[in-house]
Amino acid sequence: MKKLLYIGNELENRGGAPTSIDKLSPLLRNEGFEVKTSSSHKNQVLRLSDMLTSIIKNKAWVDYVLIDTYSTRNFWFAVLTAQLCRNLQIDYILLLHGGELPLRLKKDPQLSASLFKNAKMNIAPSRYLFDIFQKAGYANLKYIPNSIFLKDYPFKPRKVLKPKLLWVRAFAEIYNPILALQVLEKLLKEFPAAELCMVGPEKDDSYKECVNYAKKNKLPVKFTGKLSKSEWIALSEGYDIFLNTTNVDNTPVSLIEAMALGLPIVSTTVGGIPYLLRNEETGILVPSDGESAMLSAIKELLINQDLSKKLCRNARRQAEKFDWEIVKKDWKDVFLGRLY
Repeated sequence: MKKLLYIGNELENRGGAPTSIDKLSPLLRNEGFEVKTSSSHKNQVLRLSDMLTSIIKNKAWVDYVLIDTYSTRNFWFAVLTAQLCRNLQIDYILLLHGGELPLRLKKDPQLSASLFKNAKMNIAPSRYLFDIFQKAGYANLKYIPNSIFLKDYPFKPRKVLKPKLLWVRAFAEIYNPILALQVLEKLLKEFPAAELCMVGPEKDDSYKECVNYAKKNKLPVKFTGKLSKSEWIALSEGYDIFLNTTNVDNTPVSLIEAMALGLPIVSTTVGGIPYLLRNEETGILVPSDGESAMLSAIKELLINQDLSKKLCRNARRQAEKFDWEIVKKDWKDVFLGRLY
């Protein structure tokens, strides 16, 4: 079986939000692949150093180096580790995660060409990024969606929705968590029983901003911090509407999970979201700066129960396509040479 070295930000055990390397590496091991990972250092300089050292140490052992590829500061991790792979003549596969990677293609065309065209394969977890890269002239592409274990997500039909809102994401400015609080504040004027639960670890000052805003305006908000998958799935049974407020995104697993659980979704329509959710078919999409539009969408779900039920049924059927038992076949095709 193939030997894989997975390069990414392996920070879940250090309090960070789980990323692709945390989720995918154990799944690949269970399928019989030998997988080593790097790196779990919190310090970015030490993490990069560990990534580069791991590639050098394993150059004679590894068949493929997998590299999680983001679009902001961590983009440079991919650039440097991929360059080292080329110098050592090691095949590398890029896993495209960054919601701003399309901007990278435009801003840094030469650097992007060096990175992406020399990859053995670029794996796009969304049709959105697949289309963007294809239009930019890249042929070494494969679409493999993020996956879940569908059996872990019990579908709960919600007969009568209550104004109980759930938000699940890392607290980071690009995910615009303050929007959820602003919407709740307006919703309370017509639905005084409304409440919000926000689940996720702290990544930047947006967490403190949200806590202070909730206190200042005396909003009924519960901040749980980071929860395990099983904990937030159990928590979700007490909530009726899922909010996604992000300004930049690709294909967030949290949305796929909400779809599987039967939570009607109101989401901003950015990045890859419109490729995942169809407006008024599997969710309701609103502009990223659309506080009033998000508020109106929530009210519509609370009033129009037929629409809510339709969205939930359709979303669950869509989520079934992301089951690991289906998705794992695509990964095996990549590593075992059945690429096309």
